[in-house]
Amino acid sequence: MISIENLSKSYGGRILFDSVSFRINARERVGVVGRNGHGKTSLFRLITGDVHPDSGLITTPKNYSIGCVRQQIKFTMDTVLSEGMTGLSETEHDHHWKVEKILFGLGFTASDMQRHPREFSGGFQVRLNLAKVLVAEPDLLLLDEPTNYLDITSIRWITRFLSGWPRELMLITHDRSFMDGIVTHTMGIHRKKIRKIAGNTEKYYSQIALDEEIYEKTRINDEKHQKETELFINRFRAKARLANLVQSRIKTLAKTEKREKLEIIKSLGFSFRAKPFSGKHVMSVQNLTFSYDTKKPLIQNLDFTVTAGERVCVVGKNGKGKTTLLKLLAGRLTPQSGEIVYNPNITQGVFEQTHIKSLVDTRTVEEEILYSHQDVDRQTARNICGAMMFSGDDALKKISILSGGEKNRVMLGKLVVTPVNLLLLDEPTNHLDMDACEALLAAIDNFNGTVIMVTHNEMFLHALAQKLIVFRNDHLEVFHGGYQEFLEKGGWEDEDRTGKPDQTKNSVKHRAGRPNRKNLRKKRSEIIIEKGKTLKPMEDRMLQVEKEIEQSESEIAQINKDLVSASQCGNGSRITDLSRQLNTRQAAVDSLYDELESLTIALEKKRAEFEKQLADLEAMA
Repeated sequence: MISIENLSKSYGGRILFDSVSFRINARERVGVVGRNGHGKTSLFRLITGDVHPDSGLITTPKNYSIGCVRQQIKFTMDTVLSEGMTGLSETEHDHHWKVEKILFGLGFTASDMQRHPREFSGGFQVRLNLAKVLVAEPDLLLLDEPTNYLDITSIRWITRFLSGWPRELMLITHDRSFMDGIVTHTMGIHRKKIRKIAGNTEKYYSQIALDEEIYEKTRINDEKHQKETELFINRFRAKARLANLVQSRIKTLAKTEKREKLEIIKSLGFSFRAKPFSGKHVMSVQNLTFSYDTKKPLIQNLDFTVTAGERVCVVGKNGKGKTTLLKLLAGRLTPQSGEIVYNPNITQGVFEQTHIKSLVDTRTVEEEILYSHQDVDRQTARNICGAMMFSGDDALKKISILSGGEKNRVMLGKLVVTPVNLLLLDEPTNHLDMDACEALLAAIDNFNGTVIMVTHNEMFLHALAQKLIVFRNDHLEVFHGGYQEFLEKGGWEDEDRTGKPDQTKNSVKHRAGRPNRKNLRKKRSEIIIEKGKTLKPMEDRMLQVEKEIEQSESEIAQINKDLVSASQCGNGSRITDLSRQLNTRQAAVDSLYDELESLTIALEKKRAEFEKQLADLEAMA
């Protein structure tokens, strides 16, 4: 268990957290969400003690261990297996089978066990670091974007592994479906505050949206009520009959906390620029073969066709040839045999993992967008910068100071301004946050062209794939159908299916004992409708009474003037008649004041009753 109390942290005057408090309780698996740059990784570094808070306390039990994957590569042993075993506790120092099980799950083979760690790619070296942390079984496991270096079968394995994690876990990932398959709770960093709720990301985002909707409606209602109160005070300040009511409202107004209008949070929003294409066939691949050496080819005798508007997803383990295939299709590599025939009217737009290196460090974001296509003017470039969340002076940032995620957004911006009818995308979600991933998914879905995409993100696969090119079991196959159909017809045959998380069961468990969310919304709507029906007639009558008081007092003032004139003229009958009118009008005004006082007290009582009902309902959510 870990407790955070009144934690605050800022960098260079920019506040990340402002007096936040939360607890991670026993056996909770918590997904941490929030925009890039809002402090998710900084929160992990505060928990591990790598950085210190400006204020606040982080409390852990005695002998409580915290494990996190370090990006620094430092190996002390000469084989993968022996290096993995360095993560074992002293009591399990010889349990090599425990290490092997995790290494196999992360994509290492039996023959890899005796190879030197330095022989592997950076991605596999990070996996080895991850394995060392997992076998150590810390009390709190911190994982920051663990899927960045994992292929789809490893992601599916670690989902099952972590969904059974017996201690505490905090997870940062851009892959929403991966997070939802693991967590018991979701914790978000939003508007410099942290909120944790039981349930998955969908429940968290729904709750935040509902909270902000209620806040904004309450703010507008408060402003309206404040103006009405100020008008009442100004209108009746001098009236002795309403002195108590006026003073009460002055005190209420002084105590009322002003709610500030919520700042609009910028969101990534864009669409790809589609070039018209009238043909039916986009491309055909025949007998395609390619290898980097004389060993077994990565791609051998591959045949497939792509039709207009089709979404083709390339999936499989890392190192099997997915990126190579995309480079072949993009013309970056030349096949050793076979051919790729494109419709002559096709214009490609390519997003590759290595393309970030093509950005010029000395250019600004705006300049990179501006130089992307000949018909892009400065205003268009600025608009695209804004869509990619580089508004104002941020568009003038140099490429050299941008983060990986920001550079990815620049690459997307360059692709957006170029009119194309075929998108070739290689892992476009890497380094994007969850919100940006969803914006990208929407943009691809709305693109009026053809898409071929390499991805490990199962949310994208379920949403987009109409055809799959699958690298598995050392061969390549084309599957005609969506991703769910692929899973139902065998899917990843070589993966261990035991311990697969039952998301339906988990979600039911999270909802146990809680009111149905749909019923809560319905009940809230009923209360608001009843509130309007009850309070509106009372408010309308109060306004009418106030107008009648004003009218009567205006008439009384005129009668008093007429009395003065009649007295000066010595007109006795006129004086008698005016005096009778004055008494009648004064009695009417007294009666109106009594009614206004009664209405005000009744309205405030009824309003408080409805506000309590809404507050009680919100507490149940």
